[in-house]
Amino acid sequence: MNDIQQKELGKTLWGIADKLRGAMNADDFRDYMLSFLFLRYLSDNYETAAKKELGSDYTDCEKEIANTVANETHNKVISQLKKKIIDYFEALPVNKLPVKEDETDKKVIQKARQTLIDEYESLLESGKLTPLGIWYIRNLDQVSVFEKQMRRKVHFVIKPHYLWSNIYELARIQSNQLLKTLQRGFKFIENESFDSTFRGLFSEVNLDSEKLGKNYEARNEMLCSIITEIAEGLAEFTNEIDLLGNAYEYLIGQFAAGSGKKAGEFYTPQQISTILSRIVILDSQEPQNGKKKYINNLLDFACGSGSLLINVKKQLEPNSIGQIYGQEKNVTTYNLARMNMLLHGFKDSEFQIFHGDSLLNDWPILSEMNPAKKLKCDAVVANPPFSYRWEPNDTLAEDFRFKSYGLAPKSAADFAFLLHGFHFLSDEGTMAIILPHGVLFRGGAEEKIRTKLLKDGNIDTVIGLPANLFFSTGIPVCILVLKKCKKPDDVLFINASEYYQKGKRQNVLLPEHINRIVETYQFRKEDDKKYSRRVSLEEIEKNGYNLNISRYVSTVPEEEIIDISEVKKELDKIESEITKAKDKHNKFLKELGLAELH
Repeated sequence: MNDIQQKELGKTLWGIADKLRGAMNADDFRDYMLSFLFLRYLSDNYETAAKKELGSDYTDCEKEIANTVANETHNKVISQLKKKIIDYFEALPVNKLPVKEDETDKKVIQKARQTLIDEYESLLESGKLTPLGIWYIRNLDQVSVFEKQMRRKVHFVIKPHYLWSNIYELARIQSNQLLKTLQRGFKFIENESFDSTFRGLFSEVNLDSEKLGKNYEARNEMLCSIITEIAEGLAEFTNEIDLLGNAYEYLIGQFAAGSGKKAGEFYTPQQISTILSRIVILDSQEPQNGKKKYINNLLDFACGSGSLLINVKKQLEPNSIGQIYGQEKNVTTYNLARMNMLLHGFKDSEFQIFHGDSLLNDWPILSEMNPAKKLKCDAVVANPPFSYRWEPNDTLAEDFRFKSYGLAPKSAADFAFLLHGFHFLSDEGTMAIILPHGVLFRGGAEEKIRTKLLKDGNIDTVIGLPANLFFSTGIPVCILVLKKCKKPDDVLFINASEYYQKGKRQNVLLPEHINRIVETYQFRKEDDKKYSRRVSLEEIEKNGYNLNISRYVSTVPEEEIIDISEVKKELDKIESEITKAKDKHNKFLKELGLAELH
């Protein structure tokens, strides 16, 4: 899909969101819209894989549907399928029913049978026949074997009644069973679809919310409208691998832009993500050698919706990252990140997203005390909350992340976030983190941390970005690039604050702006001293380890050097000319009998 088609798709989906949400808060509607896109994506992938796995069996089911339409035997076939469901489950031995092994209560046993019958009959609720639905009913004794094979190959399973094609048909015919089917489907995906479960994935999607409607009927009707609009909007576009993934990213950005500053905190604009991503994938010791062939581990400890992690992956060849780790404190955003990763083609075995607080380091993988077992990452990226207030205590003062540096102040956890990520950086790794400019010059505890990092040779590059690039704040920010082992004994300063395109709400970095920043870092350029400069540690020490960019790279025009002696000569000449003019004027005044000038 080209950029024009991608933008059209994004606009189409955003138009649907804008049309349907009505008085609903944008943040609330976002969760519904993105969840349905996620279901559509999973369903398409699953149906494609199922068709490949079943081969001729799937094709036979497609032919049966075509014959049913041609011969107008639709109702007859549905009746036959219902009878097959009833006959199969009525004859199923008790030991294969979802009851206790020694269950003898006939009512309990019959209820279990009826539950299974109802479940599979719901496949026929919409009245539309699907190839996978027919195959399931025709091969009820083979379903468990098939699903086991699908878990092995595509890592997840979705039963036919919860697939988007069935959900859409229920919405299209305005079925009053849509809401209930969606609820069961979301629960199934959370608890049963994946081997490594995605529990709580839809925890923020309340299908019983009065925001959708005052009663079940109103909510069901609203959901029918949303799903029908999405399905028909997507029908115009081809189904390519990055189609919904990119659309999902676009919508996250649009919702962030439209929901105010707080909502924008979970989203790093793509152009800034690209800068960080392109920096951390370069060879750590010799960036001029280009991209690394392989990154052992990638970490974003404040991953938001996961856009930074996805961007890093996009910059590299397939299968070039060992494992991806992300952590997010906000539960809604945590769910967005997990969906976003899957939507971009990541298998659930390729990434781990943890819901927790990075400052408290409550993720067992990262709290390993044994240095030999510590997670080491070749790339660390982060856009943590700016100047976040936290509560450091005596226990944290002894924490292995902070012990050698000291604690960041209560008023701003910026350096606490930085030190957290830095601790898990490998000796051959690169870390790029977005922070407010205050970390460059504030005194007290922050000055001590900054000084140690500089003396240890860990701060490699300081990049100043333009103001108003983020949805969450208008302040200018900087990127700090850190390394455990770096070759240059200086610090590269890049002042890119004046290079951007002005936008209506946010300023924008164009490709040429991004390329200049990355290339200046990669080749350590300093051909324009008003843009970049390599500064020795001695000079930084003379400035009290203050990293304020304008001290080293200033865009202010240099003042013209003034020659005082030449200025005096010019003033004397002017004074002489004034005297001559006054004498001449006074001569005329005297002849006219008027008072002379003094």
